[in-house]
Amino acid sequence: MSKLARYLPILAWGRSYDRQTLVSDGVAAGIVTIMLIPQSLAYAMLAGLPPEVGLYASILPILAYAIFGTSRTLAVGPVAVISLMTLAAAGTVAPPGTPEFIAAALVLAFLSGLILVLMGVLKLGFLANLLSHPVVSGFITASGIIIATGQAKSILGIQASGEAMPELLATLTRNIGATNLPTLIIGLASLAFLFWVRKGLKPTLMRLGMAARPADLTAKAGPIAAVVLSTMAVAAFDLEAKGVKVVGEIPQSLPPLTVPLFDLSLWQQLIVPALLLSVIGFVESVSVAQTLAAKRRQRIDPDQELIGLGAANIAASFSGGYPVTGGFARSVVNFDAGAETPAAGAITAVGIAIAALFLTPLLASLPIATLAATIIVAVLSLVDFQTVRTVWRYSRADFAAMAATILITLGFGVEPGVMAGVALSLALLLWRTSRPHAAIVGRVPGTEHFRNVARHTVVTDPAIITIRVDESLTYLNARWLEEYVLEEIAEQPQVRHVILMGSAINAIDASALESLEAINHRLADAGIRLHLSEVKGPVMDRLARSHLLADLTGQVFLSQDNAFSTLLSAPDDAGAMTPREDLWLARGLI
Repeated sequence: MSKLARYLPILAWGRSYDRQTLVSDGVAAGIVTIMLIPQSLAYAMLAGLPPEVGLYASILPILAYAIFGTSRTLAVGPVAVISLMTLAAAGTVAPPGTPEFIAAALVLAFLSGLILVLMGVLKLGFLANLLSHPVVSGFITASGIIIATGQAKSILGIQASGEAMPELLATLTRNIGATNLPTLIIGLASLAFLFWVRKGLKPTLMRLGMAARPADLTAKAGPIAAVVLSTMAVAAFDLEAKGVKVVGEIPQSLPPLTVPLFDLSLWQQLIVPALLLSVIGFVESVSVAQTLAAKRRQRIDPDQELIGLGAANIAASFSGGYPVTGGFARSVVNFDAGAETPAAGAITAVGIAIAALFLTPLLASLPIATLAATIIVAVLSLVDFQTVRTVWRYSRADFAAMAATILITLGFGVEPGVMAGVALSLALLLWRTSRPHAAIVGRVPGTEHFRNVARHTVVTDPAIITIRVDESLTYLNARWLEEYVLEEIAEQPQVRHVILMGSAINAIDASALESLEAINHRLADAGIRLHLSEVKGPVMDRLARSHLLADLTGQVFLSQDNAFSTLLSAPDDAGAMTPREDLWLARGLI
């Protein structure tokens, strides 16, 4: 049963489910449902899909995640960045809104689901760590700017197109003279109202006597008021006849059964975008899930999260939806509203299904300008210039990668931006790994501690040099280590002993082993002995299977203080431990 629960977390939390938990989940689901209805419609239109597709993507995918996901409060469904990536990817196949475009969106969801499930089964959740946080933050910031700019056309009631800022701004500028005044009034009024709801409604309600939590939840459900008021205004003043574009008729139905098109050439065309979409969606989702889980001292399983999100996307592909992931705003609302288990998501799915069956006729006169305002207010919270400033102060290398990701995404579009982000993350990782931090260390007076000679007043000896490398030794930095050691020796001709301090070395691969052997031989040719200190047990186990310990010109010491004291008082190595004895001692055998 425990092994089955590894892949079906519902078996774990479902056993303790009771009436009190149901009430908590039901309240949270009701609030999230109210929030999700306009968001689902808006994000589907952002993705270039009919509005009902957003509702379909918020039913079966949520149920699938409730069964397979591990987060108790993550709210899965359409989100802004994934919607924009879907538009960019499916737009290479067919124009938005066409049957071919919708088919491509289904294939994207299916491929993304397969990729995520496969990664989860193979326990490849760690691969998401290859995307650095500054790069992900930069990509999301740039995407938020593009999305907000793209929605300006709906606020103005004009035509505009383009996946990148230059083209978007050019088409907006060319067509701004055709602005529809009633649409502009609705759009600006909706924007002003939604911004006020986000910042001012909660304090106002609290001043009127409402408790903090109900006031907060009411404020988060504020977009529904914008939907209701703007829809009533369109119907009352017949604004559709005056050029105000509305959502139009939405089918009253549950999600249809759909089968992703099996077309090998289409799959080949969409596999790379699906992979990028999967990685970005997982990174965004798992970050939210981990943050919320930590607040309740819960934990999530990243590998099982891959399976949960994969199942959600596969469910979307068979129910007329499009790619989904965990949304930040909805998840926070779900958390604040008191959701205790993924059943809250399942109840939300039921609420969306009821809305799709019975409430869609009420949305026919909903102005698209209001949905655009909803998107703009939501995505501007993703634009984080504070992080840009923080990264600039902290690390110029991370800032360069972040700035490049932002500029490439803004200048060339979402797909080139995310590919550049992945490439820059990997390049930054490789650069840092290939040039690890290393220091010459000496003993702090009166202690057994050794610190960097450039930072501390320490005891050293001209005949002894200790090098501490703060990184695992791999093929990426093996040659660098050789050059570093030999450069230090060249600058200090009086050195007779080199101690490589291994307290921060967690692994030594075959290439690094060859470099250590080469260093040992080259130092021996110069009359210098190579010693090792504080080598970790697993690393020593591997070294014991090589020729390095047998050929080592020096000794292996259990501690750096023992190495320094022994060589300082007995340069001829009297009393030093043999490599094999030190290995036995490290294992606790002597």
